[in-house]
Amino acid sequence: MSTKVPNMKLKVDPQDLRIQTFTVEKLLEPLIIQVTTLVNCPQNPSSKKKGRSKRARVLLASVEEATWNLLDKGDKIAKEALVFKEELHAALADVRKESQALKVSAEAFTSDPCSLPRRQAVVPAARSLLSAVTRLLVLADMLDVAYLLQHLAVFQRTFESLRNVSSKSDLQKTYQKFQKDLENLDYLAYKRQQ
Repeated sequence: MSTKVPNMKLKVDPQDLRIQTFTVEKLLEPLIIQVTTLVNCPQNPSSKKKGRSKRARVLLASVEEATWNLLDKGDKIAKEALVFKEELHAALADVRKESQALKVSAEAFTSDPCSLPRRQAVVPAARSLLSAVTRLLVLADMLDVAYLLQHLAVFQRTFESLRNVSSKSDLQKTYQKFQKDLENLDYLAYKRQQ
């Protein structure tokens, strides 16, 4: 396969991505429900201090760890990307920024879990992080599709070259390349399904 970079333009504004497919919406629904349940607290929580919530700290640590794992994988993808490189770096920076904002507001909330304003401050930060992660995942998916389409174009060119062979030796060479390209495309489609 050639190392030529395909000329692709991003037709979507990554800052304004909306969930438009039922599948993505259903996959993100549990996360959205968990984020929005933070809002559904009593308007006048008990003024009696009940201590600091250990569970909230554990939850915050797991969100941070998941975010850093996602960022680590995102950095690796962005380094290897041939297309959407700038958009991926911008999305990664946005996830870092929103993650830090959630960390700050969540730490304030865990220090005083009975404070309604602190609880309400966590919700927009969590939603913003969820939105930034969604943009990053959509861009990574678009990159994956672009990579698959690039291999499909190589396969199609090889298939077309089968029509133009003039000798038996050319036919054998072209057929071997066709077989290799087909196996590669099949493997990439399999990985995509996984």
